[in-house]
Amino acid sequence: MKFKKVLWTALGCVGLGLGAVGVVVPLLPSFPFLLLALVGFAKSSEKLHRWFLNTRLYKNNLESYVQGRGMTWRTKRRIILTVTLLMAFGFAMMLRKELYVPCVILAGVWVFHLLYFALRVKTLREPESAG
Repeated sequence: MKFKKVLWTALGCVGLGLGAVGVVVPLLPSFPFLLLALVGFAKSSEKLHRWFLNTRLYKNNLESYVQGRGMTWRTKRRIILTVTLLMAFGFAMMLRKELYVPCVILAGVWVFHLLYFALRVKTLREPESAG
């Protein structure tokens, strides 16, 4: 039982680290890594989970989505752009090697991704800047 907690804590820390880097590096998506951190900390330690829920990283990137309220258009756009660029790179590399079936599968995943964010994830209004 203790091994599972250590494994979940390690996954949470890896997710947190990669998610933090993803906030700064434009081509590394932070969203899935922060979700990994959320799940890892929730399954490993109540104290780590509470700590993560109170970080600015969580509040700025995941809180509204996890609560079912949705995402701002800016966040959606950033996720869609990042995934599109990464998938386009993979698509181009596979196309160079004439791997047509994987290209079709990747294109299907990309279309599903676009439809999911366009139709299933609610769009929140941008917070008005105080000024």
